[in-house]
Amino acid sequence: MSSAIKTTDETRLAEEIVGTLDADAVRVCSDDRDSIRFAIRSAGMKLRSIVLRRLALRRLLSDPAGPVKIEYLQRELRRAAGQRVEFAYPRKSIVRKDLPSSIAPFAQAR
Repeated sequence: MSSAIKTTDETRLAEEIVGTLDADAVRVCSDDRDSIRFAIRSAGMKLRSIVLRRLALRRLLSDPAGPVKIEYLQRELRRAAGQRVEFAYPRKSIVRKDLPSSIAPFAQAR
């Protein structure tokens, strides 16, 4: 499979996920090598940006349980629209990777 086809599939999947929000409020902000970013412009939503990592979208495309996971992401995105400023898939880790191992358990407890 060529990289152009992969990119098209990833973009199509990203648009499908983001398509659950109001189409007038969402626009592609940045389409770079690692992620697809969308900007949200709606007074009724707290959400301002959506970041979908290309690698995660590729894995989602080949996952047998992909349709169920896509539906879950769409629900989570609709829920996040009123609660968060940024939605990222996959979620950013709570524990930073550069913390010493003695501090990591305390960081998880927060």
